[in-house]
Formats: sequence, C-alpha cells, structure tokens
Amino acid sequence: MTDATIIQYSDLPGFPTPSVQGHVGELHIGKLNGVPVICLKGRVHLYEGLDKIANLKVMIRTLKAVGVETLALTNAAGSFNRDNPVGTPVLITDHINFQGTNPLIGLNDDDWGPRFPGMDDAWNDDLQDVMRASAKAANVHMGEGVYLAVMGPTFETPAEIAMMKMMGADLVGMSTVAENIIARHCGLRVVGCSAVTNLAAGMSDIELSHDQTLNGADVAKPKMEALFKEFVTRYTA
Repeated sequence: MTDATIIQYSDLPGFPTPSVQGHVGELHIGKLNGVPVICLKGRVHLYEGLDKIANLKVMIRTLKAVGVETLALTNAAGSFNRDNPVGTPVLITDHINFQGTNPLIGLNDDDWGPRFPGMDDAWNDDLQDVMRASAKAANVHMGEGVYLAVMGPTFETPAEIAMMKMMGADLVGMSTVAENIIARHCGLRVVGCSAVTNLAAGMSDIELSHDQTLNGADVAKPKMEALFKEFVTRYTA
C-alpha cells in the first residue's frame, strides 16, 4: 500500500486486541495499485473468547459506517485437495459454519440489518468472476472450493477431515465465516480467498502446527499479493 495511514486497533474504541502470532492489530488506510482501500491487518478468532464477537461486529460495521461497499476476506486454511497444495490461493465459493455459534445471536440491531438475513449470496458471484479474471491476468493458479469454519484452537483429526469432505467442504479454518455473516447482515458485498498453508490432517506426514501455518503463508504471500493487486484494479474498472 502507498500513502498509508496506520492506526492501532488499541486506539479505536471497541476494536479487538489480537492475541495470536501473525495478527498485529493495525488498520491501514491508503492505496493499493492506486485504488483507495482499508486493510484490517490482524483479526480475532472465536477461540480467543466468545466475547470477541462484539469486537468483530465493531470492526466490520466500522467499515460499513465509513462508506466501504465490498469486503475482501483472506485466511490461512488447510486443503483437502492435493491439487491445491501449500501456497495455493483458493477462491471461497461458499461456506459451512461449523463453529457452533453465530455472531448475530442475541437481540438484533435493526439499524444494521434484519433479524433473519439470507445467506444465498454470502460470497458474491460477480466478485468471484472478477477474482477469476484477476488470477488469469496475474498468471496465478487459483483453486476454488467451499470453506468450512471450526471453532479451534485444536487442529482437526483425520476422522473429522473425512467427515468434512463428505459434507462438501474443500478447505478448513478457524475464522472468516463470522466476519462474512456480520458483513452480509449490514449489506456489504463479500469475496474471499484462502491461502493454503497445509494439507489437512491425515493427508501428510508433516505434523500440523502454527509454525507450519506461518511458513505456508509465506509461500502463498507473493501469489496473494499479485492476485489482490490485480483484483482491486479490475474491481474499479
């Protein structure tokens, strides 16, 4: 990003304080390929405490309040598909909420959205097409699939992965779905792309760990950068 202003989450009322390595907790306002963007650098996860749902709402609704129309979500994920190995960006075409909770539980705030929001268009079809065109233009191999969110913080067992594959999932992670639900509730369009950081449990001899996740993210980084630089340019075309 260029011409960036950086604001610490700690200076923004109601914003979360991430506790996980790799999540620094900064809001960046600037330009990417000349396009004005706001970047949330770091997130909180529900496994850090269910009280974090309120912080997630503040983060996403702040974007809506300052005029953002589209939210592009990224994450680190385990892949069920050997054709999408470590370092591969994978377009999220739909999701399965397997976290055992929903960020909209409790009294509804009618100022932000309806009590019972539909999720048919959780991941916007038109924006998915823009992402596909961006991957082609940037010469980045991008997979596609359904993202399943679990609570964490444990990694999954091989038996759980087998169950998730039967449910129709292609990726698994511990984030992103709550943010999507909050964003759709308040009328933001959403597109998303996972960075594959590991093959899922039972698919590799490598022991799953957070260090492996961080290393896998480093492999995916140049591909994700190229993809999203192209995406923001095409989004405004």
